Parts: sequence; structure tokens; C-alpha cells
Amino acid sequence: QIQRALRSLTVPLERLHIMKGHMMQDMCKGLSRQMHTEAKVRMLPTYICSTPNGTEKGNFLVVELCQNQVRTLLVTLYGDGNMSPQMMYKIFDLPEGIMQGEGEALFDFIAQCVSQFLAETLSSDTSSSGEHLPLGFVFPFSCRQTQLDKAELLSWSKGFSCSGVVGKDVVQLLQSAINKQEVGGNGTGGHRLSPWRGWKSSQFAPGQLCHVDVVALMNDTVGTMMTCSTEGRTCEVAVVADKGSNCCFMAEAYLVETTAETSGRMCINTEWGCFGDDGTLNDIFTPYDESVDKESSNPGEKRFEKLVGSLYLGEIVRHALIALAAEKAIFTGTNVAVLKEKGVFTTQHVLEIINNEDGTTDVRRVLEVLGLQPSERDCSRVQQICRAVVGRAATLYAAGLAAILSYMCQTREMETLMVNVGVEGELYTGYARFEEILQSVSRLLAPECMATLLPSRDGSGRGAAMVTAVALRLAAQRREVNEVLAPLRLTRADLEKVQALMREEMDRGLCKETNASASVRMLPTYVSHTPDGTERGDFLALDLGGTNFRVLVVHVTEEGISMASEIYVIPAAIMQGTGEGLFDHIIDCIVDFQAKQNLTTQMLPLGFTFSFPCQQVGLDKALLLTWTKGFTASGCVGQDVVQLLREAAQRKQHSGLQVVALVNDTVGTMMACGYDDPKCEIGLIVGTGTNACYMEEMRNVGTVEGDQGRMCINMEWGAFGDNGCLDHIFTHFDRVVDDTTINPGKQRYEKLISGMYLGEIVRQILMVMTEKQLMFQGRPCPKLQTRNIFQTKFLSTIELSNGLALRQIRAILKELELDASFEDSVLMQEVCQTVSLRAAQLCAAGLAAVVEKMRENRGLDQLSVTVGVDGTLYKLHPCFSHNLQKTLKDLAPNCNVSFLLSEDGSGKGAALVAAVANRSA
Repeated sequence: QIQRALRSLTVPLERLHIMKGHMMQDMCKGLSRQMHTEAKVRMLPTYICSTPNGTEKGNFLVVELCQNQVRTLLVTLYGDGNMSPQMMYKIFDLPEGIMQGEGEALFDFIAQCVSQFLAETLSSDTSSSGEHLPLGFVFPFSCRQTQLDKAELLSWSKGFSCSGVVGKDVVQLLQSAINKQEVGGNGTGGHRLSPWRGWKSSQFAPGQLCHVDVVALMNDTVGTMMTCSTEGRTCEVAVVADKGSNCCFMAEAYLVETTAETSGRMCINTEWGCFGDDGTLNDIFTPYDESVDKESSNPGEKRFEKLVGSLYLGEIVRHALIALAAEKAIFTGTNVAVLKEKGVFTTQHVLEIINNEDGTTDVRRVLEVLGLQPSERDCSRVQQICRAVVGRAATLYAAGLAAILSYMCQTREMETLMVNVGVEGELYTGYARFEEILQSVSRLLAPECMATLLPSRDGSGRGAAMVTAVALRLAAQRREVNEVLAPLRLTRADLEKVQALMREEMDRGLCKETNASASVRMLPTYVSHTPDGTERGDFLALDLGGTNFRVLVVHVTEEGISMASEIYVIPAAIMQGTGEGLFDHIIDCIVDFQAKQNLTTQMLPLGFTFSFPCQQVGLDKALLLTWTKGFTASGCVGQDVVQLLREAAQRKQHSGLQVVALVNDTVGTMMACGYDDPKCEIGLIVGTGTNACYMEEMRNVGTVEGDQGRMCINMEWGAFGDNGCLDHIFTHFDRVVDDTTINPGKQRYEKLISGMYLGEIVRQILMVMTEKQLMFQGRPCPKLQTRNIFQTKFLSTIELSNGLALRQIRAILKELELDASFEDSVLMQEVCQTVSLRAAQLCAAGLAAVVEKMRENRGLDQLSVTVGVDGTLYKLHPCFSHNLQKTLKDLAPNCNVSFLLSEDGSGKGAALVAAVANRSA
């Protein structure tokens, strides 16, 4: 019978693995917005998003409601890494009956305890200085928390059942009671509190509360985790092995679907005591456990807690002994009636029995005190049962901890997790082998996780002070961060003003008289039609925009478009030589390409994408204004680029060349998308640079003769604001970036939006934040001083915006030789999001001006139009396109705008310009 009992109290390793899996599933349910009501592991958010970093300082008050006491504590932190906090405390016994009385009386009593404590501990000058003293409230009951300082009580437990509290905000109840004390104590005629039986208000000195503000509420488990997060180490998990049982840990905030918080981490109070209430632990429950459950005040509930909580372990042993005595396995011939009395065999008795390894002397003493007359064999068998019950509890704790650790490791996408675990409670301190079992079994069940167990000192009180201190540090930091980023956060009115200014500059650029002084040049392209889908034939395209250039053949058929292309290099000597040498080299490459494609005998229309500033005077006539991108070929500036190509063809005796159109990449993008969508009448580039083009009514184009039809206008909008009209948008960071570019004061709109500059803007913000000690603990970062070290591609990685991105952020920061904390990574993400959001919003304001102008031009109530778009920032950044489209919808509600990603605007687009010109001709 003894062996059978011991076997029933042993949980095999395979079963522990299954339990761990079930708990992880229930944890996921608890965090899910759809399924959290079904979960038994409640996974309650605590709104604690950071652990201490050692810079916290000041006085912090703590009040802790315990089993039958109120514990008050004053903690002074010195910003020294929290190595030597000063602590003073006082304990007040709860009066008899108050735990089952009115809620108001309980909170009034707590407030009076705080008042008395402060009267004794604070000097008179502090209490009269009007200083606000922050208070952390440790409230060890199940609450639904919606903010750090807002929590509704879900249910009482541990013998409490005060009326009028369930469903109420307990922080507000305490704050109201404290406010009554402040009024009553400072002689302004506040009402006196009604005395409770067992205590008199006169036993409290008439103290005054020096403006105590309740800033944080937590349970004892969270307090334990924060207590262990001191002395220069971070603790991210806490286990309480006491009368009740619970665990909390730092989860990735984006997984906590029950809150709006998505960045960083948040401490989750698992409330794992209810695990198994759905029957998943039924096969582990023994008849002894079932008896304990039936006799409890909440049968069928808190099943896991009833297997492991020290409130129940003595009772499990008692029922096991009753059953074994009935089977005559123990206490034969002895009266065991004493065991029938509930609560007679306590966990304290159990711990005394199992902690003595030397014989059974202590066992006999404990049993005899209870009124039993055990034999030597009885003592040995009772000791075996006690060890089995407590050993099982420690093993189940280990399985629960393993579930938490594996979940953390998986959700952080780590191969191995190294983490500190704070542990507290009667079982941890009272059972010599508890730590060893917890460590070894959790390691067996979660071999990928290395947990270091830290004993909690000072209970949860110091931790509550830490929560309060961290909350205040983060609130102060938040105010400063908002101050730094405020100039980059644009209001709707700001964006409407930019939209109106863009419209003014567009009108100035289109008008013959004001064109020369307009910052938006509005250059005519002589492209008068977009594709209509009837284009057919083979076309050549050239794409010259850098050190490489492409030659393409584009086949346009009823089935669609197919292409073949080749990339050719332009050697530096040719780029910087003569114009003749450059264009001769281009013709040589075209001849080579035609030979490879068997096109030598054909005379195909050619579209030429030439991505340098030009003044276009016809579809196939454009004067080069200036070279950029490292080109300096002589004899080209001021010349017609198409003519230079034709002359090179003549010199090379290549007669099969028919250049019909020269376009820039923005127009090419519009045309390439226009083939797939006839409504595409706008082209947009948002990459290294930014530009837009659109189809304007000829009657509005004052710089070209004629009023009939439409013409594509190349806006060259990157220069918008060069006349100073955007100075109110430019921040200190933008001005610093502008001053260090090769063209200060030029392309100012582009410098707010395009990929070439966003990384540099972020770097300037990070330097200011470091200087203000908001990041990297204010330590100077030499590498951050290097220009362009922060690449714009980093923004895309950083803003992937789930918790995993934070690991990648830290990798990027490591690359920059920045020693970043988790909080630094979260702030870095916010800085990047602010800069890229502003870029998208400003781009949308410009686009809103374009679509609204098109709508008005055509006299429509509602315009439906497509934008062909290209550029790495738009295509690769995870949020840019969404933010752009959302803002555009807001600023131009009467325009239904679709976006179509361009495939090869500079190649396919140039061929389609040639195809449309051919069709029109």
C-alpha cells in the first residue's frame, strides 16, 4: 500500500513534458485577444514594461497587504546601481474581523497605517515641504489591470471577503482613503474615520500624509521579480512558492494581444494557480488531492495551486495518512481520530519531518505532539509520504517554470536563453531540496534554457519600491523624449499647410511668368498619352543613370510584355573623358547587344531613360543642364543629348537607330504601370531621391504652346521648399543634415523624405538623446559621431516592429559599437518610426496636392486614379507605403487613389514611351 501511494504521488518525466506543453498552449490562449476568456492560465498584463537600470533615486513608499498584516516600508534609492538602498519599515496587525467587513474600513485602516508610519519616519520639514511621495501598493489578489495605477479586483482569496470592493479600482479606493487622511490630518476639517472593533483611531498619532500619490499596483509575485532586479543584475522571471502559487515573467509586448502596447516587453502575471481547472491535470490528481479539493472553499478551482501551494501540502499528507491507516499500512492499533480534524497537520509539520535527514527522532516528536503513538516503521513511512508530497510539488513547480522559460526562448527566437529567476515563499525557504529539484528538473524539461535562481530578500516590498521608481524614471524619460521628438510630429494642420504650399508652387511652376522663380520646376516632358493597351511591336530601350547602363529589347504583344537586357559598364576614364568618347561607347554597346539578340537588320524605335537634369524641348530633344553622379564628360552640358547619340551613331556608321523619346525615370515608372492599368496617370519615385510626375491639362501648361489634350509634367518636386516656404517644418536635426550635404539649401523637400537622408536624421536625434542621457546611459559613443554611419536600410530592419526586431536592433547597435539596453532598443525603434512616419506624411501631402489639382482640373466630385510607384524606400520599408496611403486618404478624401508597384520603370517605361509615340504617329 505504501509503494502504491508513493507511486501515485510520483509524476514521470514524460508526463511532465506533456504538462509543460499544455501549460504553454494555455499561456498562448491567455495572451490571445480571441481566446483569453477560455484560458485557465490567465496571463494578466501588469503594465510594467521595464526593470531597474540602477539610475533610480529618491524616496519611495510601499504598503503591502499581507495575510493578516499591513506592512509599510520607506525605501531610499541613491542612483548607485541600487547596491545600497536604505529601508525603514513598520508592521501593523490587521484588527480582528476587518478581513470580512466593509471594504471602505479596510482601505481606511491601510491609509491610517501609512499616516502613522510617515509620522514616525519622516522629519517634520519633509512632511511639511509639500513633497509628493510616490507609493507602490502590493495587493496579492487577482486583479484585471488596465494601467500601472488602475486595477479592478476580480475576486478575494486567502480569507478576505470585504464588501464593496470586487469590480472596483483598488488603487482609487486606496487613494481616496489617503486623501481623507490628508484632509483630516492637516486641520482643514476632514471627517473622522469610524472606529473598527478591535482598534481605535486614537491609537494612531495624528499624522498628515505629505501628498502621497499611489502610482503603481502590483501583486507579490511581480514584487519578487523586481526585488531580485537589483545589485546590477536583471531578473525577468519570478516564482512564488508559498501558501498560494504564482509566476510572472517579461513577455514580448507584441504578443500581449489584450493590451494596445506593441513595443518592448511587459511583465505578465500568469496566475497559473488555475492551470488544470479544465481537467488537464486530472490524471495527476490522487484520491488524497481530490479529498483536499472537496473540503476546500472553492472545489474544482485552482487545481494546480492545490497540488503545490503550502496551504494544501499538510492537508494532502493528512488525507494520505488517513487512507493508509484505514488500509492498516500505518498506525495499526493506534487511535488516529486526531487526523480527521481539518488543518491539524500543517505544512510546517511536513517540513520539519522531511528536513531532518538523521533518523526519525523529529518525526516521532511531531507525531506525538499531534497525539499519535507511532512505531519506528510508522515514522519512516510518514517521512516517505511527506517527502513524496513535497517532492511532487517541487517537481510540478519545475515543469511550470520550464514552460515559462521555453516560451520565452521560443518567442525571442533564441537558441539558448540565459535568465535570472527570483524565487520566494515558504516552500523555497523551508524545504532544503526545493532549489535543487527546481533547477535540475526544469533543466531536464527545458535544456535550451539556463536559469539562475535568485533568492528574494525583503519580500516583495523592495520590489514594489523598484516598480514605483522605474515608473517615475520612465515617466520623466517619456516627457523628455516627447520634447525631443515633438518638432518631428506633424499635426493635420501642418500637413494641410504643406499641401497648400505644394499647390501654390505647382501653379507657379506651370505659369510662364513665374516658372523661373518656382521651387517646383514643373518641366514639360512632351509625353502626351499614357499606354491604352493597343501598343504592339518591338522596341529598344537605353537606361543611363550611373556607372552601369542597360540596353533592353522590349516585345509588346497581345499576351503582354517580355524583355531581354544586358548591363554594360562605363569605365571611369570614359565617364570623365570627352562627350564623343562617352556616346561612342554607348553606341558600341548597343551594336553588341543587337548582334547578340539578332536585331542587326531591324530598325527599332528607341526610348532613352536619361537620369540627369535636362531641359526638355521636345519628346526627342533635351538639353543637358548639368552632369551629376560622377560624370564630367566634356562638350555635353547645354547640348541636346538625343542629338549627341545620333551623331555617335553616324560616326560609327550605325544607321539602324531611331531615337523617338527621351524620358526620366519618374515618367518611365508612370508609363510602365500605365500599360497594366490605364488609370495610371501619376508616377512617383521614393528611393534614394524622390520625384513625381502626372498628366496635366495642356491649357494649364503656360511654358508650352497649345491648349489641347494633356501632357505629362515632371515636377522635380525634390526642390520644393528651396525658396524657404518649408522652413517652419525644418527641425534642428534637418538643418544640421542639410548643412553637411554637398548642396546645402537645395533639394530641401527631398532631404525630409528620401532614403539618402533619413538615416542621417536618425543619427542626429540619437546624438542629442545620448547627450540628454536618455539613451546608452549617457555614455559617449565615438562611432555615432561618424557621418552616414546609420544607414537608411537600418530603419527598415528596426521598424519590422514585432518583438523579434528588438534583437536585430541590438545587433545593429552592436555593429555601431553601441552598448544598448533593451529600453535603448525600444527608444531607437520609436525614433526611426517618428522619422519615417514624417517622411511618409510629407510625401502624402505633396501627392494630395497633385491628385486634388487633377480632380479640380477635370471638374470631378470624385477622382479615381492610379499612382505608379518605384523606389527602395517605398518598396522595402515595412510601414512607409501604409503610412503614405493612410495620410493621402485623410488629406484628399474626394480622391480614390490606387498604388501600383512599378517593374522596371526606367527600362520597360522608356520602351513604352517609344511605343505610345509610335502609336500616336
